[in-house]
Amino acid sequence: MRLKVTWSAVRLVLLFVVVLGLGYNLLMVGIGEGLMPGRANGSLITHHGHVIGSKLIGQQFTAARFFEGRPSATTPPYNAASSAASNYGPTNPALLKEIRTSLAQVLKENPGVKASQVPPDLVESSASGLDPDISPAAAYLQAPRVARANHLPVGEVRALVARHVSGRFLGLYGAPHVNVLELNLAVLKLVRH
Repeated sequence: MRLKVTWSAVRLVLLFVVVLGLGYNLLMVGIGEGLMPGRANGSLITHHGHVIGSKLIGQQFTAARFFEGRPSATTPPYNAASSAASNYGPTNPALLKEIRTSLAQVLKENPGVKASQVPPDLVESSASGLDPDISPAAAYLQAPRVARANHLPVGEVRALVARHVSGRFLGLYGAPHVNVLELNLAVLKLVRH
C-alpha cells in the first residue's frame, strides 16, 4: 500500500514538473514570440543592422552632441548585471554629495541654466540604476547644448524632443517620458539629413 501511494505521489510530481516546469514556460515563450517578438527578445534597438542597445536599459552618453540620461547607481554605469539603487537615505551625506556632483556637471555642460531649473531626474539615479528614460523637462533643458554641438537650430531640436515624448501608460499610469537612446538616434538622423 505504501509503495502504491509513493509511486502515485512520484508520478504526480513528475507530471507537475513537466506541465508547470516545462509546458507552461514553453507556452509563455511561444505566446510572447508569437504576439510580441520584439518585447519578448528584450526590446532591442538596431542601427545600421547592429544591435546598439535596448529600449529598457539606459546607456551612458558623454559627448556634448547627445542627450544624457539619468545618473546610474551601478558600477560601471548602466551595468545591467549589477542593477541596484544607491540605497542612500534622504539625509545621508553621500546622497547629498552625489546630487551636488551631478548638479555641478549638468550646470557645467548646459551654460546659462540655473540650478532651480534642473529637473530631479538629471541629478538623481533611478531605483534600478538603469532607467532609459528622462522627463520631457530634462530633454528640453539639454536641447540648446545638443543643438549647438550638432550645428542645428534649437527649435528643430526642441521639435524633435516633442515628437519623442511618450505619454502615460493607458493615459493614467506613470509620467510622460523620453527614451534617451531613441532620441539620440533621431538626432543622428537629423544631422545626416
